Amino acid sequence: MKIWIVSSALLFSAAVFAQKTTTEIPKNWYQLDRAASGYYGISLDKAYDFIKAKKLKSKQVVVAVIDSGVDTLHEDLKSILWTNAKEIPGNGIDDDHNGYIDDVHGWNFLGGKDGRNVKEDSYEGARVYTALKAKYGDEIPADSTLTASEKNEVELYKKAKEKIVGQVNPAETAFLRQLLPGFLKGDSVIKKEIGKEEYNCTDLEKFTSVDAAANRTKAFLLQLCKANSSNELSNKQIIDELQGDLRKADAADHAPEEYRKEIVQDDENDINDRFYGNKDIMAATPFHGTHCSGIIGAVRDNGKGIQGIADNVRIMMVRAVPDGDEHDKDIATAIRYAVENGAQIISMSFGKEFSPEKRWVDSAVRFAESRGVLLVHAAGNDAKNVDSTDNFPSPVYLDNGQKATNWITVGASGDPQTGSITANFSNYGKKEVDVFAPGVQIYSTIPGGNNYGNASGTSMACPVVAGTAALLLEYFPTLSAKQLKYIIEKSAVAPDTEVTIPGTTDKTKLSELCVSGGLLNAYEAVKLAATIQGDRQAVNEALPKSKITKNKKG
Repeated sequence: MKIWIVSSALLFSAAVFAQKTTTEIPKNWYQLDRAASGYYGISLDKAYDFIKAKKLKSKQVVVAVIDSGVDTLHEDLKSILWTNAKEIPGNGIDDDHNGYIDDVHGWNFLGGKDGRNVKEDSYEGARVYTALKAKYGDEIPADSTLTASEKNEVELYKKAKEKIVGQVNPAETAFLRQLLPGFLKGDSVIKKEIGKEEYNCTDLEKFTSVDAAANRTKAFLLQLCKANSSNELSNKQIIDELQGDLRKADAADHAPEEYRKEIVQDDENDINDRFYGNKDIMAATPFHGTHCSGIIGAVRDNGKGIQGIADNVRIMMVRAVPDGDEHDKDIATAIRYAVENGAQIISMSFGKEFSPEKRWVDSAVRFAESRGVLLVHAAGNDAKNVDSTDNFPSPVYLDNGQKATNWITVGASGDPQTGSITANFSNYGKKEVDVFAPGVQIYSTIPGGNNYGNASGTSMACPVVAGTAALLLEYFPTLSAKQLKYIIEKSAVAPDTEVTIPGTTDKTKLSELCVSGGLLNAYEAVKLAATIQGDRQAVNEALPKSKITKNKKG
């Protein structure tokens, strides 16, 4: 999972993903109305004015955020965390018999029963390459010798080998190996002199040092923050990404480290072994999930921090995304957990190029579809056309090629003041990306109890859409997941100018980059929702009994 728009390509070359901010823009630009403010926001205040004029009443909506964790003590989030009313906190008993002990605000599928947590993980392509190399060897076997299932495996092996071996850039890898030790040396000095283990560019603006290594690290981090239009990019995120890119490069010659196996201790090859993990949904990596959660539902009108998009939601955190590529089993199990425990919308700001157990994820998506749960997924930050490039998880079912009806894929938009209407890093696709939503310089909650800051990525655009979907469902509770998808796409507003194709300087209509051809607009969405008769099927409020039998580890 690439959280930040850093990438080794940006580090090594000409900052191809950079977004230049020409002027200071409002912190809430993404919620503003273009006609009133000039900014390409989602017209959120107009949406609330419409709701108020119609005298509509809201019904609480549960939004699951499958992510890296959340700051459960944040002033703008702690009161809107989902609470499992059937679970007694801290008694060590599975009170509601759902298979998870003390899951009060959600669950952590990257944890061990001993309380330890997975922080970092390997690249999925490396995991696939290593496993299939062990099976087939260095030479790709001829198709004539293979069964149908083996042919599919060999195609996957070819793709993984090309990614791991064929696309390794020795010069870039050498640059990273040279860069990292110096960055770490300066980082250790800065941490000591500032008195903080994690710091960002705001902290560095007034920081001075007589140490040369510290000054080089400062200059490098400030350069990255400028390129990413975010002063909140921290030393920790940079180190994690540099180390992750080096792990990818090392995979050509070394099997990836099994970070998850020793801690979680489930049977990763058995999807039925699903009652694993622990209750620690904050863990040590809550930045990404905290930021996404605030975008969706940070408490409105409390005089603190920011205004979340939806005003009557509960955030269920399901931790399944490490610093690295997520595992298909964890994502499939996380989706099932969210659905079984009452989530109506699931926000998924993660992605990868390989999905060796896609059938497990497909099964979970079908389960969500059968329960009327909307899935909102980030398109990815590689400036690629995902009509022709893999980006998982995806809504296209492996067994029949059909698309899930309850799935929205979101590209990231910006504003001319942040660089361009389409974020230069965003993936796109006329068939596979449904809508674009603000994802550049998005101000939201960050860990620390009362901290706020900017972040950029389709990871931010995804919760903007999830929050808008939650707002619609609050005030129009009979809308089905399929109808929510229809409304969001149909009400999207096409910009009155051509946009830049991400990663290039070429121009085109937005209709060439996404299904709807438009930018998310909450006001137009609530207006359209008011004209539609909802067809949501009544769902039993009681937790469904699992059809999966616990094994001896459960």
